[in-house]
Amino acid sequence: MQQVIWYSSPLGRMLLAAKEDALTGLWFEGQAHFGAALGAEREEEETPVLTAARRWLDAYFAGERPGDSVPLRPAGTVFQQAVWALLRRIPYGETMTYGAIAKKIAAARGLSRFSAQAVGGAVGRNPIAVFIPCHRVVGADGSLTGYAGGLARKEALLRLEGADVAACSARRVGR
Repeated sequence: MQQVIWYSSPLGRMLLAAKEDALTGLWFEGQAHFGAALGAEREEEETPVLTAARRWLDAYFAGERPGDSVPLRPAGTVFQQAVWALLRRIPYGETMTYGAIAKKIAAARGLSRFSAQAVGGAVGRNPIAVFIPCHRVVGADGSLTGYAGGLARKEALLRLEGADVAACSARRVGR
């Protein structure tokens, strides 16, 4: 059984889900793939991991670097897990392209190249927003592209982290 709680962020309500001692989901209300990792059996109940996640989010949205996050247990394929692990290594306030992630996946698998579109599919299915920072992934030209929670939220998250979103936004507008 999963436990869930709602969190009121400056960017809208978020649903947090946990099972046992790890966070299993975090979605902005109404985003693409909302609640996809939720099982049929769940109850609204505060747990230690959900309390810790709430505190982490409070610090994050206050503009602090909250440090280590709570234990995460996203459900996904081996490939998705590999992509999500790479996302967690993108430093706070920085961005990385889908293509750069694809190159890292290719290198890890001993391949000469790998599909950036496949990476994009895995990024888009990330079940734990913010903690697994898919908002830090940008298009090949550095533009803001694709975010399950919406581009306005992606831009707001990057601004909160101090990333140079003016250049990203200008590229998106100039397309």
